[in-house]
Amino acid sequence: MDWENIAADLTYSSPSKIVLLVLDGLGGLPHEGKTELEAAHTPHLDDLAAKSACGLSDPVFMGITPGSGPAHLALFGYDPLKYILGRGILEALGIGVTVEKNDLVARGNFATIKDSLIVDRRAGRIPTSENEKLCQKINAFLEKRKNPQIVLYPGKEHRFVVKFSDAGLSDSLSDADPQKDNKPPMPTLPLSPEAEKTAQIVNSFLDDVTAFLNNNPQANTILLRGFSKFPTLPSLEKLYKLRAGAIAHYPMYKGLARLVGMELLEVGSAVEDLFASLEQHYQDFDFFYVHFKKTDSAGEDGDFTSKKAAIEEIDDYIPRVLALEPEVFVVTSDHSTPWLLKSHSWHPNPFLLFSKTALPDRASRFSEKECSQGYLGRFQAIYAMPLMLAHAQKLKKFGA
Repeated sequence: MDWENIAADLTYSSPSKIVLLVLDGLGGLPHEGKTELEAAHTPHLDDLAAKSACGLSDPVFMGITPGSGPAHLALFGYDPLKYILGRGILEALGIGVTVEKNDLVARGNFATIKDSLIVDRRAGRIPTSENEKLCQKINAFLEKRKNPQIVLYPGKEHRFVVKFSDAGLSDSLSDADPQKDNKPPMPTLPLSPEAEKTAQIVNSFLDDVTAFLNNNPQANTILLRGFSKFPTLPSLEKLYKLRAGAIAHYPMYKGLARLVGMELLEVGSAVEDLFASLEQHYQDFDFFYVHFKKTDSAGEDGDFTSKKAAIEEIDDYIPRVLALEPEVFVVTSDHSTPWLLKSHSWHPNPFLLFSKTALPDRASRFSEKECSQGYLGRFQAIYAMPLMLAHAQKLKKFGA
């Protein structure tokens, strides 16, 4: 069944509220017999799981390691195989970059190169202030270029967005990123004949910037991935009649939210601010997407202890969400980022759905193993949205 084709007919607007809390990269692998989530002390999440319908979700399908874009789209009810998004457009929209039809954008990392190897893809996670200064210097260096015009926009820590502006640019390019440390830098490759000229432009830019940064001790090269032009998706309002608000710290997740028509809500930099923003705007929307990044960052760093601590930190805020009495409260992840792999993985995501109409099951706490025994079983993440809508009583009966 094509969910998107029937969603617009089945959904209707109602005052009931849905809160979707995404703990990025939550799923893990054991260390001394326990995953990061199993090792964490999470009394509030455990109590909630015991009162919820639980399961495990696959962002795409079994065995496929997803990027953050397709993983989130699936949670929002969009077929990730139909809407292929470059990471660049998500990052660009998330930091407020205007993207026009002749623009090509990519997500960038400042990185460290030594002896012809990328020894640190994140340049030691340089401070955002240093990132801003570097982008300013590179933009001044690039000012004389006209065809194409190239501008860097700083993000958080080591991340930035680069925008190429010219007619005829193609996003049919491979990533200029080895994806792992201690590997040589990779040029972008054209994935279609019409992208050959664009690949030459990008590779020339990479060479020039690396030469310009040569004297920097840490941020002395750049990596690019997720080349993309502006896509078109139906909005959450059009598909599901939802007034949706997004609460996130990082640009890419803000970009995802904007792409599907969510309103970005103001939020401070602390974890507490995520929930303060939810409380402040609770009467203004009927769907809230709340994104927590620390679990993913710790997983990518291979830091079991920090990921465990991040899970415990978020547990303290669960009562504040429950105090708002949403009709539906879902806690899950977009993808797994096990500390052991230091990267996204294909492992399914723990999923709990709390609602008065949800049937509690055998899960006694919130963990991978306990959720595997849950009423919802193992399912594709695209079913999360119809489940949330159904329990919020925002779906009509299908057929006579």
